[in-house]
Parts: sequence; structure tokens; C-alpha cells
Amino acid sequence: MIDNERIQLNVRITKDTSAKLDEIVEYYQQGLKLGRIYKGDVLTDIIEKSYEVMNKQKKSFKRY
Repeated sequence: MIDNERIQLNVRITKDTSAKLDEIVEYYQQGLKLGRIYKGDVLTDIIEKSYEVMNKQKKSFKRY
């Protein structure tokens, strides 16, 4: 993350989605071994990666 300015998002998700997020956070925690990993950091990483994929797809659609 380049910009350290943060905002708080308040969202409602299902218990199943929350459990999945907990599992993903645990996976990141085991894989990175950098100390405590927070849900917000994991969500930020997922969103940034999804955004990159979306932009690549948009560029490929413009070619046709």
C-alpha cells in the first residue's frame, strides 16, 4: 500500500462469508510469517489484486 490514509467501512456480511474471511486471514498468516495479519490488510490485498485483473481484462476487451 502506497497511501497510508485509511477510511473505515462498515459492512454486513453473512456468517459464512465471515468464516471464509477468517480462513483466508489464517492462510495469509501461515504463508507470510510476518507477524499479525489483519482482516483489513487481507481485504486490501484481495481488492488490489482483483482490480489489477479487472484492468487487464478491460484492456483485452478494448482490443476486439
